[in-house]
Amino acid sequence: MTDIKLLEHLETFLTDSRKEKFAKVLAQRTKHFTVATEDVYQLHNTSAVMRTCDVFGIQEVNIVEEQNSKHIDREIAMGAQKWVDLHRFNTVKDCIAHLKQKGYQIVATTPHTNDCELHDFDVTKKSCFFFGRETEGLSEEVLNAADCYLKIPMVGFTESLNISVSAAIILQHVTTKLKQTDVNWQLTDEEILEKRLDWIKKTIKSYEEIVARYYEKQS
Repeated sequence: MTDIKLLEHLETFLTDSRKEKFAKVLAQRTKHFTVATEDVYQLHNTSAVMRTCDVFGIQEVNIVEEQNSKHIDREIAMGAQKWVDLHRFNTVKDCIAHLKQKGYQIVATTPHTNDCELHDFDVTKKSCFFFGRETEGLSEEVLNAADCYLKIPMVGFTESLNISVSAAIILQHVTTKLKQTDVNWQLTDEEILEKRLDWIKKTIKSYEEIVARYYEKQS
């Protein structure tokens, strides 16, 4: 459980505008949807997806690094790595098992399988959207484990989009529709408290020293 009194003490080190910004952003955050990328080659694509998740209120991002190890490109992510929760996995199997255990359906985003077009997608289901490699797309392992396949309608000669563009289109659509439903999509009260504390930790200089002094005074 979050130490409320410590949290309130730490918030005295924030400006009013920063506290208001945290509250405004957290009110729009969700774990109803999450995103997973599978062995994306280009570093800037992974970073851009993370930035897109932050923009559309997706709190958690999952990265599978079975073949490629990633160091988040800070310039592309533009600070998003501070505000979203990144979960890294060495195998697709481990990532899918983790997501299933948390109640997510696995949604494979692919232009090559006819199942569900974006405008028909059921946003009430807790879902993880998987995005694959730039050239090969998603692995057979993800496609075989998927609960459904999602495609963005396209009418041109090009059959696919950059994954960061695909993520932006999909997340903008599904989050907008989600907020029009009766689904309880927001973070829980405890999750909000945890994020307030986490974001303060990433914002305040000398965080550890301030916390140590606080507990010294309490003893």
